Amino acid sequence: MGEVDSIELKFRIFDGTDIAHTNYASTTTVATLKERLVAQWPQGYGSHTKKEISYGSLSLEDKTVIPKSVNDVKLIYAGKVLENTKTLAESRIPFGDLPGGVTTMHVVVQPSLARKKTDKNHDDIPNPKVCSCTIL
Repeated sequence: MGEVDSIELKFRIFDGTDIAHTNYASTTTVATLKERLVAQWPQGYGSHTKKEISYGSLSLEDKTVIPKSVNDVKLIYAGKVLENTKTLAESRIPFGDLPGGVTTMHVVVQPSLARKKTDKNHDDIPNPKVCSCTIL
């Protein structure tokens, strides 16, 4: 029987806070990680929390959300969104490359409602039923 590699991971949410910092086996699926993140999501980050973010002359009001399911969470590592069905090893997360080091993954929350609104905007664009070809 072979030994299962493990890696120390932490997950960074929108405000820079790290959550679920622990060791994970290389056979852990991305969906399992997301389930753990949803279960351990900080309780103070509900819809009642508002924070003003300023970038020079740009000012944004951050209305935070709590993920309700695995589908509301996206994990990003090295600029790639990880697939739920793949394990950490299949996602090419480096095991043992950083002895004593911690690997950080970024967490993006996009609730289903927000996705539906985004999809709806595409549906609002009129789809012309006429040909727009030009014959020269």
